This record gives sequence, structure tokens and C-alpha cells, in this order.
Amino acid sequence: MTIDAPGESPALSRAVAVEPGKFAAAYWGRAPLLSRAAELAGPDGFADLLSPAAVDELLSRRGLRTPFLRVAQRGTVLPAGRFTGGGGAGAEIGDQVIDDQVMRLYAEGATLVLQGLHRLWPPLIEYSRRLGAELRRPLQVNAYLTPPQSQGFSTHYDTHDVFVLQVDGTKRWRLHEPVLADPLERQAWGGRADEVGATAEGEPAFDILLEPGDALYLPRGWLHSAEAQGARSLHLTIGVRAMTRYAMVEELLGLALDDARLRATLPYGLDVSDPEAIEPELTETVEALRDWLSTVEPAEVAERLRARDWPSARPEPVSPLAQLDFAAGLGPDDEIRAREGLRWRLADDADHVVLRLVGRTMRFPAYCAPALRMALAGEPVRVRDLPLEEEADRLVLARRLLNEALAVPNV
Repeated sequence: MTIDAPGESPALSRAVAVEPGKFAAAYWGRAPLLSRAAELAGPDGFADLLSPAAVDELLSRRGLRTPFLRVAQRGTVLPAGRFTGGGGAGAEIGDQVIDDQVMRLYAEGATLVLQGLHRLWPPLIEYSRRLGAELRRPLQVNAYLTPPQSQGFSTHYDTHDVFVLQVDGTKRWRLHEPVLADPLERQAWGGRADEVGATAEGEPAFDILLEPGDALYLPRGWLHSAEAQGARSLHLTIGVRAMTRYAMVEELLGLALDDARLRATLPYGLDVSDPEAIEPELTETVEALRDWLSTVEPAEVAERLRARDWPSARPEPVSPLAQLDFAAGLGPDDEIRAREGLRWRLADDADHVVLRLVGRTMRFPAYCAPALRMALAGEPVRVRDLPLEEEADRLVLARRLLNEALAVPNV
């Protein structure tokens, strides 16, 4: 994990009370971390990210649809038909959230889970984008609204790391050590439900009361359950998808297709169910694999991991109409900057420079390479300062970057 130097992670400092280097070395993927409100940077609490009033707006005035809301009661997720329906004339789509039905379920003790808020609610869109850029990992943000003295879900573990931000009310969290360290996405807790349940009956490793403004970091695999106390509880969970060594192994297996020894057919008539019969073949396969692994270049693995990683994160939002208007009226004194979170690579290709992005490739004349690097480096740049000889070329390049949503106005 790469984290910027201390003092350069303002988004992370809202969620953890230790400096980034210490967090990376001592806690990331290793141990829970409780950060009290008084220790954290930024404004008091997290109501600027999502407040109870914002929850009311999302549930009643935004035309919210499934799966952006889940409702759970006594550990069971309720069918969407219990709280969705058509939105009236001109909005007959049948999976829209019905506010009064949601209110009734909540009053009866159900927990409301607002999902995908990193795509729905502007303050969380912005915060998750900045935090994801600092962690260099894709994020997802959910909110959990739990009635007083209620528990929405039984003890379980997640297959992604989580930052919990307590917004409103208090919630008691009981944490137990993993029954499976560093679980992969395919190793969800349901497959170990008996073991999880048995462990949850023991004494927790941590018993924590989160109050407004407190934050808790949980590595994937840690068992947890949470119960609202004397009043309702509203908290955010920011899920961070891990890139694992197993992912590297999967990509290595993809590259191994090119090795003839590893593609070889097993001997005629071999009983593959007999351990003694397969032992020599296993030995030879391991030797072939070891020999082949010594030839693998890091650049080959990085290229495959890039194809896996880049599509999982979204760049900064663009405003289509404002963007096109700015491009149409672009002048030499206007400033542009690279769209934050944009993933790109430049490579030479004969008489062209090739710009590789998520899902597409663009070609420019080779002489545009220095100007492209300057425009996409991240710092704002005036169009007239792009290193091209002709002003017309500078305008054409900048306008193309804007029209392709690679750059945005620096206003």
C-alpha cells in the first residue's frame, strides 16, 4: 500500500487519528484502529458528509430505487417488494422506494441500508474520490440507520477493509479475531457460518462504543456486530477493495499459458485420482512452474494487474453541458487540468504517441507527447503554455482533451 507522506492525506486524516505512515505499517490489513472524534482532523463529526436530514431527503425526494436501499430486520434482508413500488404519473417504474412504507418498517425495528452513496450523494462522492486517490484503491460507501436498541445484522465478517464513521447516535461494536485471515471475495462468511457463530459466543477482542464523530478501521476478516444504544444510530461504512497476492497469482496463471511445458498433456492412461500415480507428474509440473516463474518480467504482471485494477475506480465527475460550453469558447488564456482519478499511460508508436485509458486507446501526432504529459500531469496549465509551436495546435489539443473528458476546466 502506498500512502502519501504525513500531512498530505487530508481525507485519510478524517478517518484515522495516526499519521499515514504509521497507519500503513501498523494497522492496514493487520489490526483494528479506534479513532475518537477529538483526535481526528477536519470539521466536528461527519454530518457534513451525511446527516439525518440528508437521509430523509434521499428516502423521500430523490426517486431512490433498489438496490440503493436494503432493509434488514432481525438479521434478515427483507424483500424489496415490502418497501418499493411505482412513483406515480410519469414515474411508473416499479422499484422506487416508497417513503411511508420505509418509515413503517423502520418504526417496527428494521435497519435501513443506503447503498452506493459514493455515486448518489455529492459530499460523499467528493470525499470518497479523495480518499480513494490517497489509498489508491476503489471505494464503496453505505450508510446504516438503526433504530434504538436494534441490531440489523448478526455477527459476520467482510471481504473488504472498512472505515466506520459514526454520524449520529451511539452504537456498540463487538469485534472478534478472524476465523479466516484475509478472506477473498469468494470466501464470504456464509460459508463459515457455524465457525463464525461459535466464535461470536466468546468474549470479544474489542468492545467499543462509537459516539458521533468517532471512527473505526476494520481489516477484512474481522468478525463484528453492532447494536444501536438508547437512540437511533446512523453511521457510514466505507469499503475498500483489496488487491491481493492471490490476484497476482491469478494473473501469473494467465501468463503461464505461453509455457509449453505447463501446457503438456499428462501421460496416457494416468489415474489422476491416485496420489502415487500423480506424484511424479506433480513434481515435474512444480519444477516447470519454478523454471517458468524465473523468466516472468514484472512489467508483464503489472500490465495484467492494470487491466484488472483501472476499471474498478471512477474518475472525477464532469458536468457535460458546462464542459462542452467551456471547450467551445476555449481561448489561449484559459486553464485546464487533468480530470482527477483518470488512469492513463503514454507510449510511442512509430509516428504517433498512444494514450491508453480504461476501455479505449487514442493516438496523437508524436510531437504532442510533451504537451500531453504536461496537460495530464495533474497541475493546472494555461492553454498558451502547452509546449506546441502553433497556438492553433494548442487550442486543438486542449479542446480535444476537454471533449474527451480527459481534462476539465480549472475554474
